[in-house]
Amino acid sequence: MGLLKNTTHKDYYQGNDYGNYQFTSLDDIVSQFQIAYVGESKLISKIKRADVAFFAQRAMQELSFDTFKSIKSQQIDIPASLTMKLPHDYVNYTKISWVDGSGIKHPLYPTNSTSNPFQILQEDDGSYSFPEDDEEVVDGGFSNNFDHWLRNPNVLLFATTFAATLKVINGKAVFSHRSRTKSPTYQPKFWGHAMAVWQELDVSDKDYLNLSADGEAVDIGSDAPGFLRVGISTNLPDQVTKDFASSTNGDVPTTNSSIDMFNLPTSSGTGSYLEWTTSDNDTTKEISGINVVGIDKVYVIAVSFHDFTGLTVNEDTLTQTNNIDNISVTNALANNHLSSPADNKTESSTWKSYKSTTPSENNTDDYEDDTYWPIKGNRYGLDPQHAQVNGSFYMDNRLGKIHFSSNISGKTVILDYISDSLGTDKEMQVHKFAEEAMYKCIAYAILSTRSNTPEYVVQRFKKERFAETRKAKLRLSNIKLEEITQILRGKSKQIKH
Repeated sequence: MGLLKNTTHKDYYQGNDYGNYQFTSLDDIVSQFQIAYVGESKLISKIKRADVAFFAQRAMQELSFDTFKSIKSQQIDIPASLTMKLPHDYVNYTKISWVDGSGIKHPLYPTNSTSNPFQILQEDDGSYSFPEDDEEVVDGGFSNNFDHWLRNPNVLLFATTFAATLKVINGKAVFSHRSRTKSPTYQPKFWGHAMAVWQELDVSDKDYLNLSADGEAVDIGSDAPGFLRVGISTNLPDQVTKDFASSTNGDVPTTNSSIDMFNLPTSSGTGSYLEWTTSDNDTTKEISGINVVGIDKVYVIAVSFHDFTGLTVNEDTLTQTNNIDNISVTNALANNHLSSPADNKTESSTWKSYKSTTPSENNTDDYEDDTYWPIKGNRYGLDPQHAQVNGSFYMDNRLGKIHFSSNISGKTVILDYISDSLGTDKEMQVHKFAEEAMYKCIAYAILSTRSNTPEYVVQRFKKERFAETRKAKLRLSNIKLEEITQILRGKSKQIKH
């Protein structure tokens, strides 16, 4: 029986899964292994499919690291922060490059001349500081235009036609709202969006928190009161932002406008949030003693919305209303753990200094006036990482980011990286060049973990696993005789000197 499963040429060429015949799914690998290796009078008399699946996944992970071809890549334009977040399925990188206007990749090289260490907060005399009001929020004054804050996907920063937008104006996060109209046959007729911005906080070394912020709620007319809330929660905000009380056509309203989203208790029994309405005279509010005992991670969330249900006329103009500033989350008790200065929580002064200057590999004058090698006439050794002008990067595994040198700002960067091929079901597929290596890896793993397997059988499959893995590497290296011949032709050129 053929393997194409009645797939016609038309189905293939009008589809979008090109080249799929070169791969076998992990599910098929498991099934075929059970057919060939498991059963009466076979090598493995009995085993659960779940056990085979486990060893198959482990084999795929190991082969992904040094045998399978790496096809994972991401491309971004480097922002002013000179950082790139590591992909969600990242294991290690294979190559990092920036791309010129012709689409040519220029390799970047790692630097070992700098790093981004955890910077310890110190007193004036140099002793370590343990402040009671240790700050947790990064950039609560929004000076960096939401660099450290996440937003709902449909919360736009500059649009004028959407029902709600968000901007930084004079260091404040300013929300703009307008109502939306449904068909008169549906209820409610007018509705809006409950927008949220949030930041993840590590509170594993905290027991109780204090929360404060400067806020202002502004109504849109007399029938659309504004509400602004800032609070602490263990849950992320709702990604749905449509806000209304009820619907006659099955729409689901957001939970962002509910106080239930702030689900942590306080020592005084109040909710773990601050709220502003237009009747408030105080712009600065605070709450103390939010209980985070035994909790490792929380979110500080700011929510802005309007109650449009009382409208009789649609408020179609996008209006700047609620605004928030100086969001602060501090430790309510004496701090017993090392902390960083507020402006160095994610970037140490070491890295700030490095990225603000032209990297040494781009200081061509240094090579001419002997600044880089101060002993004139003694340039015996050239460090390869500095013998280029492409730029450099530092892999910050502590924060899960890649930091780039200053000359990469604004350039397009491509990250080629390795994953373990277990991210999604679609990724769990094996190239047919390595299919036999998978079977030998699974068989060896199963036999070597069984107490009744003769040692000579274990050693036999260990050798077979090694041989098949080596064969798979040679096959997947994709060496072509004509390409090697073309390279070797250049070896015959005479170099004059």
